[in-house]
Amino acid sequence: METLEGKKAPPFKLPDEQGNIHTLEQHKGQKILLYFYPKDMTPGCSLEAQNFRDNLELLKRKGVEILGVSTDSQESHQKFKEKYRLNFPLLSDVDKEVVKKYGVWKEKSIFGRTIMSTRRDSFLIDEDGIIEKHFKKVDPRKHAKEVLELVRG
Repeated sequence: METLEGKKAPPFKLPDEQGNIHTLEQHKGQKILLYFYPKDMTPGCSLEAQNFRDNLELLKRKGVEILGVSTDSQESHQKFKEKYRLNFPLLSDVDKEVVKKYGVWKEKSIFGRTIMSTRRDSFLIDEDGIIEKHFKKVDPRKHAKEVLELVRG
């Protein structure tokens, strides 16, 4: 798939773990990091979420809001958020509409089986809704710091 960098971010309308609806339009005028992850409660996803939690204040000082997105249910997100004391919204894309729009719904081989899953990608979207940076197949241990380094400029 061609890169989305420099292009208008695909619109989205998704509920968070509390049922509050989030749209791209609501975030106009602020930078957001829309980060996609495969599954709540898994080791890599938990580590990545905790790193965003621990760096959220620094990211906010640089004007970046964090929104996590997976295809898990709102209930799953609520448990995940409570267990790891996450301090940012987790959006539920159970219909897989947004993961497909952003090109992160991919085939993956696990234990010799091919499955469809969300690739661990993030999109830094600027104040005007343009994708500034597409981070592909990120390392969950380093991604929050990678985003911080980019926005520190």
